[in-house]
Amino acid sequence: MNQRIQVLKDKMLSCPRYVSIEQALIITQTYKDHENESVQIKRAYSLYNALNQIEIGIEPEELIVGNRTKGVRYGVVFPESGISWVDKEFETIPTRPQDKFNVHPEDIQTFREVILPYWKGKSLEDDVKADGKIGAISTVVKINQTDHAQGHICPNVVEWLETGPAGYISKINQKLENCNDSKKIEFYQSAILVMKGVQNFMNRYATLASEMGKEDVAQICHNLSQRPAQTFHEALQSLWFLMVVLHMESNASSFSPGRLDKALYPYYKKDKEELLINDEEALELIECLWLKFNQIVYLRNAHSAKYFAGFPIGFNIAVGGQDENGNDYSNELSHLLIQAQEEVGLPQPNLSVRLHENTNEALLEHAVRCVSKGSGMPQFFNDKCLVPALEKLGISKTDAMDYAIVGCVEITTQGNNLGWSDSAMFNLCKVLELTLNHGKCLITGKQLGPDYGSLSTYTSFEELEDAFEKTMDYFIDKMIECCEKVEKGHQDHLPTPFLSCVIDDCIEKGMDVVNGGARYNLSGIQMIQVANLADSMAAIKKMVFDEKRISAHDLEYALQTNFEGQEILRQTLLNRVEKYGNDIQWVDELGSKWASAFREKLKKYTNYRNGPYHTGMYTVSAHVPMGQNVGASADGRLSQTPLADGGLSAVYGRDLNGPTAVLKSVSRLENQCTTNGGLLNMKFLPEFFSTQSGIEKFANFLRTFVDLEIPHIQFNVVSKQDLLAAKAHPEQYSSLTVRVAGYTAYFTELAGDLQDEIIARTSYDKI
Repeated sequence: MNQRIQVLKDKMLSCPRYVSIEQALIITQTYKDHENESVQIKRAYSLYNALNQIEIGIEPEELIVGNRTKGVRYGVVFPESGISWVDKEFETIPTRPQDKFNVHPEDIQTFREVILPYWKGKSLEDDVKADGKIGAISTVVKINQTDHAQGHICPNVVEWLETGPAGYISKINQKLENCNDSKKIEFYQSAILVMKGVQNFMNRYATLASEMGKEDVAQICHNLSQRPAQTFHEALQSLWFLMVVLHMESNASSFSPGRLDKALYPYYKKDKEELLINDEEALELIECLWLKFNQIVYLRNAHSAKYFAGFPIGFNIAVGGQDENGNDYSNELSHLLIQAQEEVGLPQPNLSVRLHENTNEALLEHAVRCVSKGSGMPQFFNDKCLVPALEKLGISKTDAMDYAIVGCVEITTQGNNLGWSDSAMFNLCKVLELTLNHGKCLITGKQLGPDYGSLSTYTSFEELEDAFEKTMDYFIDKMIECCEKVEKGHQDHLPTPFLSCVIDDCIEKGMDVVNGGARYNLSGIQMIQVANLADSMAAIKKMVFDEKRISAHDLEYALQTNFEGQEILRQTLLNRVEKYGNDIQWVDELGSKWASAFREKLKKYTNYRNGPYHTGMYTVSAHVPMGQNVGASADGRLSQTPLADGGLSAVYGRDLNGPTAVLKSVSRLENQCTTNGGLLNMKFLPEFFSTQSGIEKFANFLRTFVDLEIPHIQFNVVSKQDLLAAKAHPEQYSSLTVRVAGYTAYFTELAGDLQDEIIARTSYDKI
């Protein structure tokens, strides 16, 4: 990392985070000025005005410029999406347990006097939560996207680079010439307006850069406003403008650039061949871009911050994989992208490596050495299982072969898909709790679900399973109803003309992406948490029904009282029953059975855009707050303690047979259950990577991961002692990053309960 990058990195990390209401004021005034026009037009003018009016800045050392606020890592208030929660929480945002932001007191006053009165009762949040149905199921299902726009999408980066805003204006004008449909005309007019705003935004940066004497940067920004990118530097700058504008339009997380070693390679190769750039200069530009990826964070409400802790904005970049013919794909740029992560070592972008049976050794070993640096990156995805699973979902072979990742671990096609991959999180463990307790919550005593009986009334394990399935069906029905309400709310409140331009088929159809304009219209539901479910089911089956070592009445009472005075019984459940993650087939298959059942049940539903639902198995950081919703469980877990991390991972401390046994257990899960993403967390000690032999063993371990057709794996490489020291002395470890779930975050910025869960995860010193 050279001096320029170090200076920029230090500047960024030293900047305090603030809540920003600047864009909210622009949006509010715009809506007032266009009161009688459609939401589509209001949204377009809101983005256009923000692009023209938002305060901008450039650091003297920057080679890649642009941001959605002048300050870095600012949290933006976005009134169309959600305003009520901001009103309730504004004063407490600086002191809340997770994801704090500073607040200017005068902004609170302006917010309450200018912004809130106009938006009260008008936002997406007010609309979708009005009937209370989302809140009624919140201890079992977390419905997402209720107070912010939809992200989790990979735009058509290649087309954007080859077209630019001027090219899109020309393309849309051609569609307008022979269009007689009023709705399509309105869509096209809004799209042209926002593209003109993007041109102005680029030229504003050109002017500022020129005023600062940065003529090269100024010329690049001006060029991009008029024509497509032509050089590697222009391509990187164009890509960053795309990401910034997407965030300004939607204020959502997880807009991902996709396979950048493919998209950017023609520009890199051309510049290298023409001797316009060398690898040292290319790496510096990439690292400048890497720093920009860390300058955008997302302001969530306090509840959501627990589920998405550590600002996981989700700029996911994939390298490696295969080409359209199934041949191994990587190039010099793949290695430069990995090297940038090695040197910069920050949480963003979320770097991913696609592996397959014929991944070349050089790329694999480079990726392993990057893992050994301890930043939690890259994570790994498995073409061998993911490509066929995507095809079974209805994705074309061509698009499946070119898959990318959005956000944490969500699988997507590139440039043609509104995957809505973060629709909801379904707590299977809470469903089991209600099944065992007459539909009542163990924590509050409230009747949350139907009463099909309790553990002491079921006469067989099969009868219990039947009741579990009925309870699951009950909450799935309610979940789907809420998901449809949210999607309709997005159509009513949050059309996105800019995003629609960079998603295939929207311009051709003259249809906004939120209305179904994309080629693929999926919705993804996360299952939480198969490891605890399998362990609990196994304990009940073995101890209560098969061996009858514990009476159903005694276990039911122990669960109701959180094992008070029942420590021997709890230790029996913990230590005398086989656990998921140890290559015990009958236990693993209990988890697989119910994950597959949940997946099959979703097949009978279609989403509000008439697309299919599918499933994922990852938690972000939801295993902590969702665990707080679950009482004591039959696996010996105490009430309100965290569930297993990841989604495919074993419960921490229960995977006693080593990392290969974990892989064998996970391999028994049906891959069709993870087309929306699956997450396997592992933690290795740093000394494992201290020798070439260790590096090679780890590479072979990843080859086994591919052979076993496991969709995903990621690693923390850190010692327990370092984590304990960081918790005790955060000021000394401010740059320590860890893998939380499908993303990396600063360890010292995580709430204490999440820090404790990460510390408790099993560490491996051998394979």
